[in-house]
Amino acid sequence: MHDPTAGSAASPRRRSLEPALQHIRAHLGEPLRLEALAALCGLSLWRFATVFREHVGMSPYRYVNALRIQHAQTLLSQGVPAARAASEVGFYDQSHLNRRFKRQCGMTPREFQQRVGAPC
Repeated sequence: MHDPTAGSAASPRRRSLEPALQHIRAHLGEPLRLEALAALCGLSLWRFATVFREHVGMSPYRYVNALRIQHAQTLLSQGVPAARAASEVGFYDQSHLNRRFKRQCGMTPREFQQRVGAPC
């Protein structure tokens, strides 16, 4: 999987995204509105989405989902039940986690827990 936190730290546009990136990491378990993230960077919604894709390598939506799945993997590998992991990382419910997890990792959270530590 592409590392969602990778990118050129030297880029001025990348630095302009830093408030949004920090906010995402700090509030991962909460609803994250694109408009609010754009406002943190002082960019229009359209410009924020464009700059984000250019410098992070994926859309803000995919980036947030990737971070949520990574955090869910950590929790699941610690034995946290999938339902609790789902709510802690910001998915609506266990079913939502299952769908996103399977799409990104190619296995369900339960299968992941059985393989503990198998990266996707």
